[in-house]
Amino acid sequence: MGPVSGLVLLAVIWTLVFFIVLPLRLETQGEAGEIVPGTHASSPANFDIKRKAKITSLWAVPIWAVIAGVILSGAITVRDIDWFERMSTPEVSRD
Repeated sequence: MGPVSGLVLLAVIWTLVFFIVLPLRLETQGEAGEIVPGTHASSPANFDIKRKAKITSLWAVPIWAVIAGVILSGAITVRDIDWFERMSTPEVSRD
């Protein structure tokens, strides 16, 4: 795995973790009792995107390290997850 592949993997993992972290501990305007005119009651009352990004980074980097370590070590390869045997095995010449 090259550096660009590692960054792309980190970006994908970070985005997935971010979507998981977004709704955690979310207080809506309806729950707070102060609905701003023109918004839905389910809109966030006090949304702190910086805190959510920090929490996401704290979770995404170790997850990325584990996945990158597995990929770089070769413990699990693409052929290991070929359950339907669609990948052909390289033929060995017997000369």
